[in-house]
Amino acid sequence: MKKQIPTFKNEDAERAFWATHDSTEYIDWSKAKPAVFPKLKPSTKTISLRLPESIIAALKVLAHKRDVPYQSLLKVFLAEKVEAEMRQGRAKTA
Repeated sequence: MKKQIPTFKNEDAERAFWATHDSTEYIDWSKAKPAVFPKLKPSTKTISLRLPESIIAALKVLAHKRDVPYQSLLKVFLAEKVEAEMRQGRAKTA
């Protein structure tokens, strides 16, 4: 018999609980089924970023050519570079 999952006051309390407890004591993972959450979006945080006007202008030109907002294109470029750096970092430590 598995333990009963407690009721949590908020997400922080739940996060703290699972950080210190083994889920296998509460959930029978052999009965788990794959799930897809197509509308789930990652959490975002607003930041202030100062960039030279020339970079912003060039980014707007590139974004216009792709018919996307320049902020979205900046996020794509940034994500690609971060992922490349992370892969490169893993290769160096392996």
